[in-house]
Order: sequence, then structure tokens, then C-alpha cells
Amino acid sequence: MSTTHIDRLRALLEPLAAQSGLDLEDVKVTQAGSRRQVQIDVDADGGVDLDTVAEFSRLVGEALDESDVMGSGAYVLEVGSPGAERPLDLPRHWVRAEGRLAKIHLVDGGEIVARVLAADEDGALVEVQPVKGRGRAKERRLEYAEVDRARVQVEFNRKDDEQFDELLEEGDDGAE
Repeated sequence: MSTTHIDRLRALLEPLAAQSGLDLEDVKVTQAGSRRQVQIDVDADGGVDLDTVAEFSRLVGEALDESDVMGSGAYVLEVGSPGAERPLDLPRHWVRAEGRLAKIHLVDGGEIVARVLAADEDGALVEVQPVKGRGRAKERRLEYAEVDRARVQVEFNRKDDEQFDELLEEGDDGAE
């Protein structure tokens, strides 16, 4: 059974991620001039902060230096998180996207924009947004088998945020 370079990297990195309480989301190796660039994305329930990323990056650097996975050539290590517009590829991605808006391309060729209300191992309950603001949002259960691809959308003017701002303006200064 042959293994690729990425497979060997994943085999080295998966246990480190698990020990750090992280999920290894993606590993890419690209050529950047005379060096290779190793890009690693990690995530966790509740997201990851900079301190966690920095500590994991240190562990990965040590593990790569001690192993022969990268060979003797120079490389640049980059560790981060999937970002705001992350793809929803696995059930855990859908769970982490609860409350977020997603653009969903369906296997049948359709496309919907929906808020992820809940997710489990088989699918997600979403609230489909009305087209061009006409009508009301409708709940729909989507099985993952119906989804070709999906991606979280960035929202700059979310209604929930407006309601939160209004509550703050009404005089709750946080003092007790």
C-alpha cells in the first residue's frame, strides 16, 4: 500500500492535534520559490485562539524537525484555522456552523442560502432564507447526501447583532 507525502504528514500530525484538543482539518504542501510551504489548518469546538495555534505550531515544528517526513530541504510552516468562509465538508463542520448562514449547492443542481439551526451525523436542520427577501424563512431538514458542497457566509448586518445592539443601548451598562 503506497502512501503519499500528505498521508505521511497527516499520520504524524493527527496524534499531535488530538493531544492538543484540535481537529486536523487540512494539510497542504506547495512549492514557494526554493522552499516548500506547509500549510496546516486546525479547528476545535468553540474555535481556536492564537495561543493555541502558536503552541500547536511549535509542537509541529519540533515533530517535523525530528522526523524525515519533510526530507532535508527547507520549508516554511504555516498553521492557522479554516477561516470565516469555511467549507462544510464533515458533520462536525455543520455542528460548528450552528447559527451561521451557509450557501448550499445541492446534488440536484439547486442552490439555497440557509441558516444552520442544528446538525447531527446524518444531516442538518436549516432555515432557508426567502429569495430577495420575499416571503418567510422556512425550516428544512437536509441530509448530507443531498449536499454537493456548502460554505459558511460572512454576515455584516445580521439581525441578531442589531437586536443585541438595541439591548445595549437601552441602558444595560453591565454594572450591578
